[in-house]
Amino acid sequence: MNISTKIPFPSPTISKFKFIDLFAGIGGFRLALQQLGGECVFSSEWDSQAKETYQLNYGELPYGDITLKQTQDSIPNGFDILCGGFPCQPFSICGKKLGFEDTRGTLFFEICQILEKYKPQICLLENVQHLTKHDNGNTFKVILKSLNNLGYNISYKILNAKDFGLPQFRERIFIVGSRKGIFDFNKIKLRKSVKLEDFLDYDSNYDYLDESEYTLLSKDLVKVQPKSGLIFCGYRNKGIWKKGIRPNSLHLSRCHRQPNRIYSIKGTHPTIPSQETNGRFFIYNPDKNRVRKLSINECYKIMGYPKEFLKHPNLASQYKQIGNSVAIPVIKAIGDAIIEQNLLIPEKLKEYDFGFNSSQLIINF
Repeated sequence: MNISTKIPFPSPTISKFKFIDLFAGIGGFRLALQQLGGECVFSSEWDSQAKETYQLNYGELPYGDITLKQTQDSIPNGFDILCGGFPCQPFSICGKKLGFEDTRGTLFFEICQILEKYKPQICLLENVQHLTKHDNGNTFKVILKSLNNLGYNISYKILNAKDFGLPQFRERIFIVGSRKGIFDFNKIKLRKSVKLEDFLDYDSNYDYLDESEYTLLSKDLVKVQPKSGLIFCGYRNKGIWKKGIRPNSLHLSRCHRQPNRIYSIKGTHPTIPSQETNGRFFIYNPDKNRVRKLSINECYKIMGYPKEFLKHPNLASQYKQIGNSVAIPVIKAIGDAIIEQNLLIPEKLKEYDFGFNSSQLIINF
């Protein structure tokens, strides 16, 4: 793979803080935190194609498997933030001890080891919202308790990309641990909701569907979903299971799988998943009365990636990588709030011990 000599997103010349990028993917955390003046001093990612994309954009090939001792030994001292969207592997003994030892055998344990050794001021973690419900909530309790035992005040919240100026209904759980104080999610600056049509390109050759390939719903069935802003308006004409379907609900059965659904550009777009590598995201333009695929450029656009971002040459990898990534404006808003809430200790004050008060933990077990 040819690497360009021009790096689109180099590290800032003067850094305001330092961070490490774990489970880095294509660098969504890095892109957002660099915009705030952060310097990435270490990155780790196991997927070879994601590493290639990362190197294209940041001029740095991430280290590999974070579970290896030689990888962890390459982490430098003195960074301020540990960030990453860690994979949620099953916690085999979750709920028994509710502590640091319960995370052994999971990738989250590697995060705990790094936090214990380097003690950065902040840990910023992201995962699917279902993490809070896994194993009847015990998995999440183990994670929060483990971070607390390592000296971090913990707060968390489910945030949606559509509340940060992106036309995508994408809910994710964010966890912020701070050694200095408590992060207040309520102080994060939200942005006005936008429509998908405001993010579309109009100068490409699109993959339009023939009218015989889809069915549009009658106007009385087309409604804006209040919470998500989605406007489900049609489905592709695929064979479905029809037995037991209630009258006037055939369209709901047809749309139970994401690749069959069609959404209006007058609303938001559903979550872009990592499992979809063929780009089967179909949108309806009522002004043109046509249905087409959402382009790969538009997929990156509604995740907050700038047009200068260089994509992997393999199209299937592009779809997988953007589905695995994070919404850039969400990470940037969290990072901005961390700075505004003075949770990053200035360099000259780091030598002092600010102490830790576990009673500040704002979680209930």
